[in-house]
Amino acid sequence: MTDLAIPLILAFCFGAVIGSFLNVVSLRFNTGVGLGGRSKCMSCGNQLSWKELIPIASFMAQKGACKKCRARISWQYPLVEFAAGAIFVLVIYRFPPASYLAALTTFIYLTATSLLLVIAAYDVKHKIIPDRFVWAFDALALASVFVGGQSWLHAPHWWTLAAGPLLALPFALLWLVSKGSWMGLGDAKLVLGLGWLLGMDGGANALVWAFWIGAAASVAWMLVVRKRFKAKAEVPLGPYLIIGFYLVLLFGWQAIDLRMLAQLF
Repeated sequence: MTDLAIPLILAFCFGAVIGSFLNVVSLRFNTGVGLGGRSKCMSCGNQLSWKELIPIASFMAQKGACKKCRARISWQYPLVEFAAGAIFVLVIYRFPPASYLAALTTFIYLTATSLLLVIAAYDVKHKIIPDRFVWAFDALALASVFVGGQSWLHAPHWWTLAAGPLLALPFALLWLVSKGSWMGLGDAKLVLGLGWLLGMDGGANALVWAFWIGAAASVAWMLVVRKRFKAKAEVPLGPYLIIGFYLVLLFGWQAIDLRMLAQLF
């Protein structure tokens, strides 16, 4: 094994554990149930042993069912755990904490990942982005504009500060004009933070990828899964915005070149 393999394996395990906690947060949020106390089956109430709480492995070993009542366990659990582990690995590989300053950047992206996974899981389930998590994400994204990079604290360029509001403005206007029927305001709040983290060019590319992937996934869902079109089917945009964000952040995928478009006009 290479010197990098062991840290990345540990990063995946740590991310999967964090993902397990994020599942608890997203499933208990706004239910009146606190985050404390032992985990239990949502169907029979049986308290889970440590063997039933191992991220990913417990779900596979139990074949996706409660050991006591055999009720089906949501696929959200292993999917979020695996996503958290995989993204933690990619973030640490892409932004290695080689110095104290670099470690700050790594910490920002890992914390953002935790918030984004909760937002995505909750949005898929409830078709709404909770203010508590998206505002925390926006605050973290705004702070990242002032810290990290080449120095601990610096004054950002005005264009960097403007990226978040300018990218979020069209989403806010769509929400305002449609009175929330076309798009939720939570999407605009989410784009605000994505713009601050990626900048104008990166943020615009993330939006393009989000719409392309969202459109393809929606058509596939309607044609393959539902077997028919349903005009009023509600598709949450948040998860696709988050996917677009990671395609740009981790892989640098470019869908459009704003500088080239500016030259054309």
